[in-house]
This record gives sequence, C-alpha cells and structure tokens, in this order.
Amino acid sequence: MSPHDERDFFDAFDAAIAGDDLALSRWLKAPAPGVSVYRNTIASGAIDSLAATFATVRLMVGEQWFRAAAREFARAHPPGDPALINYGGDFPRWLADFPPAADTPYLAGIARIDWLWWQSWSAADVPLLDAATLSALPPEILDSTGLGVHPTLRLAAFDAGIPSLWLAHQSPLRGEACQLNDTPERILFIRTGQHVQSHLVDAATFAFIEALQRHDSIVAAAENAFAADPACSLSHILTGGIALGLFSTLNPILDMAT
Repeated sequence: MSPHDERDFFDAFDAAIAGDDLALSRWLKAPAPGVSVYRNTIASGAIDSLAATFATVRLMVGEQWFRAAAREFARAHPPGDPALINYGGDFPRWLADFPPAADTPYLAGIARIDWLWWQSWSAADVPLLDAATLSALPPEILDSTGLGVHPTLRLAAFDAGIPSLWLAHQSPLRGEACQLNDTPERILFIRTGQHVQSHLVDAATFAFIEALQRHDSIVAAAENAFAADPACSLSHILTGGIALGLFSTLNPILDMAT
C-alpha cells in the first residue's frame, strides 16, 4: 500500500468509525465487519472521560441521565486525539442547547466550572513568583512590567450564583440546602501540588487578573481593578495573589509602537 493509499485508508477508517458504513467498501465488505467494536470502544472511552471531567454535572443529574447525554455528545463530537485529557471543551456549550436540559439551564454553567477545574488540575506546573521579587520592583517600571499568571489559574464570571451552587455540591451535603441566587459571582481555580483550590473572588480581583491574562502591565491591571471597584485595595489584591500562588513571572511589556 502506497503512502497515498494509506492516507486514504485511514481517512476512510475515521469516517467508518464516525458512522459511515460504506467508507471502507474499497477495502472491506460493507458494512465493514468489526468496525462496531472500534466504535463502541471509542464511545465508551469518550463517555468515561466526560464522566470524570464533568463530575459535578454527573452528580446533579444522575449517572443514567449523564451517560445518555454524554453518548449523544460523543456521537456529535467524537474525540480527535487518542489522549482524552483535553476532550470535552465543547460539552458546556453543547449542553446549553441539549433539549433534555432545558428545564435546568444552570447545568451549562456547572459544566463550564467543571471544565475550568479540570483544566487547572491538568495544567503544567511552574515555579511561583515570590513576594520579595515583586516588592523589589521600582515604581517607575510598573507601567512597563506585567505579571505572568500561573498556568494552573482559571477564572470565570457568571451573572448568577452558579459558582456557589457548584461549590455547595463539593461538600458532603452535596448542595441539598443550596438555592441558586441571582447575584453575579466570579470563581477562581489555582492548583497547589496536586490540590486544586477554588475561591470566589470580588470584582476588582477578577478585573486585575483578567487584565494580566491579556498581558497588560501592572499599572493597567490596577486601573482595571479600580474601574471595577474604586474602593478596592491593590495591596490586598497583590498580597492575596502571592499567598494563593497566582503569579509566576515578571514580564516586560513591549512597546508595540517602537
């Protein structure tokens, strides 16, 4: 088989796994015997991966409901990589449009938070920036220096109390007494060793970190924080960030005009 034929075969094999029974007819009888075994194995692996990643959603809806939904998602979005650690990023958005979830619209938000937790847990680790290095920065370079956020940091903002609902389901009570409120909330994840910490953060802290993620300078990030809350304490945000291990590097801000 030539390299060209090999590519054609593997493309056809992928199509057969996705459900096209005639894709392999050039090489095998149609429907190709044994393809269903591959399909079931891949589907089972995808469902198990989704169940591990979206554990809170699974807890809230039950095993049977979740696995039925995960099977539908896997059919529409089969894994594109043998390593399933990054599989499922589209699941929260898909769940928002999944008809059986129409009466629980918060599920998509819960799934989004599960995904953020999973990303934090699976991200690479790097050394942390220490307080002495940050405090030694001359004030005149703060507008040309940024803070690199730690690779395990993830955060998101919501128009309602979905983060509190998610957090309640991590406790032994499993959210039995928790009601979804309509107060906007922001949640942050950061991994320390093998443990992912979760924190609700205020608007100023969220705005500061969000600016850093855009590679803004420390001064620009501070302005962002004060715009979100004029009464905020920049010192509190920085010391709290250092204590949580949110920062990893000092980054020079390049002047794009030069």
